[in-house]
Amino acid sequence: MADTALHVAQVDETSAVHDFLARVIPAPRRFDIRLWDGSVTHANLPTTMTLHIASPGAVRRMFYPPLELNLAEAYMRGDFEVEGSLIDIFGTVGEVMSAPRLARQLPSLTAQWARLPHDSPGRDIERKAVQLSGGVHSKERDKAALQYHYDVGNDFYALWLGPRMVYTCAYFKTGAEDIDTAQGQKLDLICRKLRLRPGERVLDIGCGWGGFVIHAAQHYGVQAVGVTLAERQHAFASQRIRELGLQDQVEVCLMDYRDLGAEQFDKLVSIGMFEAVGKSHMPEYFAHAFRLLKTYGVFLNHGITAYRLETQARHGLRKWLDDVLIGAGKFGNKYIFPDGELVALNDVNRMAEAAGFEVRDVENLREHYSLTLRRWVTGLEAKRAEAIAVSNETTYRTWRLYMSSAAYEFDTARQHLTQTLLVKPDPNGRTCLPLTREDWYESR
Repeated sequence: MADTALHVAQVDETSAVHDFLARVIPAPRRFDIRLWDGSVTHANLPTTMTLHIASPGAVRRMFYPPLELNLAEAYMRGDFEVEGSLIDIFGTVGEVMSAPRLARQLPSLTAQWARLPHDSPGRDIERKAVQLSGGVHSKERDKAALQYHYDVGNDFYALWLGPRMVYTCAYFKTGAEDIDTAQGQKLDLICRKLRLRPGERVLDIGCGWGGFVIHAAQHYGVQAVGVTLAERQHAFASQRIRELGLQDQVEVCLMDYRDLGAEQFDKLVSIGMFEAVGKSHMPEYFAHAFRLLKTYGVFLNHGITAYRLETQARHGLRKWLDDVLIGAGKFGNKYIFPDGELVALNDVNRMAEAAGFEVRDVENLREHYSLTLRRWVTGLEAKRAEAIAVSNETTYRTWRLYMSSAAYEFDTARQHLTQTLLVKPDPNGRTCLPLTREDWYESR
């Protein structure tokens, strides 16, 4: 009798979860859903992956507000697994978290969610969220936020970034290149856009592991200075510079770019750094860059920008859905890039112009970032055991999730990767720039 009652209870739990998921993730669907007991709801389209739910209480935790954060934490904990491409499931997640759809179905979905079974998580989240203090984008807080992201260790990043250790969008001429080739092409493209010449002084704001300053010195004969706030990046870059015998050409400093002195440079570059600046501090960022650059010098600003419509203010029900129910951005702010903020390109360039720069070229490379992220994810997945050994299971799952979701954002144009070339003209408006950009693409 007791065994029969237990079986009925288990059947009820399974049915409740299957029914809820059928509402939340409706057909047509390109993946199977398999529960902890082996029961499967099959896809009605050609199957490319399987969503595996690990325990009866997992779905209850996954779909508790804020949805973005709790879905992410459920994956980090192992409440569910995606067998196949994690990137491909984000189209469905985007549909699930569509604000208009949620608004229509919220009352009935809430009632159905309340009937889902409970249990305790099977595993803790080993990567704890950073605890920040002080004013947002103060020097001390910015350093703590950056250290949090990079303190997972150079050994972890080296498994999938490639030998150049470049952690920004690569550049693909055919789309078939491996990550190292594509990163070399990106570094060279930036050098060409800057029109680097031997002996010029070049500053890299947020130089990472030194990939750009080393490339520019080796291939263009410049004197390069890089600054970073991450101690592990600084140690790696300094060692690599010594190993390559570039101490007389390249210097990497552990410091905030805001603390640079009165020296001016012929060229400036910032690659994947200004996303951490924050919109309210963007005028200060460009003012510092303008001060650090000689007249006629150029500044290439490379980074992620938000799709304009994604940055527009929401009000009323839409704002509540985005902020409270969906919690857009909460996962990234808590576990990836604390205090990071994406700004629309027109706002970025407007602030650059207000600082005195003239915008001379803008290129959107968002498809290139999708290709980059897919190679990073594939590389990380191939080194899963090693990644867990040098960090932990949660860190591996966190980066797999974050980079997969980012690939989807670039695929769907929710995020852009832009390179903007800015020039510092003289008081009469002269720039000394060539009339065309043909030299950027000449064979070398």
